[in-house]
Amino acid sequence: MRQVSSVLAPISEGGGTECDNCRRFWHQFGKEAGDNRAMIVDCAAYREGRRVPTQLRIADAGKAAAEPGTFVWIGLYEPTTQEFDEVRSVFGLHELAVEDAVRAHQRPKLETYGDTLFMVLRTARYVDPEEVVSLGEIQLFIGNTFLVAVRHGPQSALSGVRRQVEAEPEFLAHGTGAVVHGIIDRVVDDYLPVVNGMETDIEELESRVFSPARENQAERIYKLKREVLEFHQAVSPLLDPLDQLARGRNQQISPEIRHYFRDVHDHTVRVTDRLATFRDRLTSILEANLIHVSLRQNEDMRRISAWVAIAAVPTAVAGIYGMNFEHMPELKVVWGYPLVLGVIGLICLYLYHRFKQSGWL
Repeated sequence: MRQVSSVLAPISEGGGTECDNCRRFWHQFGKEAGDNRAMIVDCAAYREGRRVPTQLRIADAGKAAAEPGTFVWIGLYEPTTQEFDEVRSVFGLHELAVEDAVRAHQRPKLETYGDTLFMVLRTARYVDPEEVVSLGEIQLFIGNTFLVAVRHGPQSALSGVRRQVEAEPEFLAHGTGAVVHGIIDRVVDDYLPVVNGMETDIEELESRVFSPARENQAERIYKLKREVLEFHQAVSPLLDPLDQLARGRNQQISPEIRHYFRDVHDHTVRVTDRLATFRDRLTSILEANLIHVSLRQNEDMRRISAWVAIAAVPTAVAGIYGMNFEHMPELKVVWGYPLVLGVIGLICLYLYHRFKQSGWL
């Protein structure tokens, strides 16, 4: 039986802390039922904005959701098709949406299947040592009387969302739309540390590129730019679904809370704008890095050329006097040898001085 990760963890009635009793309940219930139900993190009914204290089985969720002023909130973690079958049958979920929820790896979107909305969110966490964005996924089946949240990946654990919305029964009384807002708001809030981490690394890259250190940062720049692009692709498609929720095109969202989605939409716009800025900055940094590398290579070539020119003087003189002719000028002069060495030294010093003045050395 697969180990359950904390996603939409329940809370105890009294203390408001994360409760492990529900996990033990579902674990034991799965053993008694003879199937794999460890993917169920929590299944609870809410009446008039308050959690019904009794534990709720999936088979009874449909009946509980039919009671006046009540909706059911189910949290699942990486279910298989077989594990998800009972949830699908209880709430009549569309098979195409169920297939997307099981397979994951979807872009953010909002689709309508009859009286049910199917929404996909991408969660994110920035792994700073590796400078990579670890992406996860949350799928929401949103009905008037039920909400099924399916999570893939360890990013953006939503254990605090249930605790937060349960602490505000007046807001939760608006139904499943209040829960949807709480989940989306947490996901978007988790984007901010990712963006801040990226900005810190970009600033570090800028300082390294323009530092005297002779390092080529092209590979690091390219990798970070790729992470920015992938994260932007995971965030930007969320704008249209949020706009639809804020404009009240869906009956599952109560009119009283639609303006909350406009606020989340604004936060998402700011994230996408910053990512677009990062993309442009990284392009400029990459170009600057290439220019600096090219300039450093030119400096190296000038230095090499200068030393070759200096070394050519003794090489030429030694080559002339190295020829084995019998009659050569100055061969019989007593001071010829030190004189030639002196002339070579003076010429080399003169060339070194001129190259130094011109910046080649």
